[in-house]
Amino acid sequence: MPSRAHKACSTPGCPELVPPGKVGRCPDCRRKAERTRGSAHRRGYGTQHRDRFRRGVLDRDPVCVECRAAPATVADHWPRSRRELVELGLDPNDPKHGRGLCHPCHGKATAANPQQRGGWYAEQ
Repeated sequence: MPSRAHKACSTPGCPELVPPGKVGRCPDCRRKAERTRGSAHRRGYGTQHRDRFRRGVLDRDPVCVECRAAPATVADHWPRSRRELVELGLDPNDPKHGRGLCHPCHGKATAANPQQRGGWYAEQ
């Protein structure tokens, strides 16, 4: 039985191959991207975010505010992003700046937002 073919790394210009069953970047590109991006804590998603923002939003919105069919599992900053709230001097951990979404609706909302598109779609 033949094995599946390796795929090219999704980082533009990277010549490395990704093993079958893996998707996206090669291990080197993944490490570089993580170092550049910083940890979740360095990006502002520490205990204040978890204890105040996430818990407050999900307690207020136990059901997804988009589809109204699934339980909310993601606390999404909305209508302004966390970055915009910080730039405006507002408290990004205040639950009033968020909404509760299910995972699929959060993915759709993120993909539709031009400031948050990632990977190959960001360059289109």
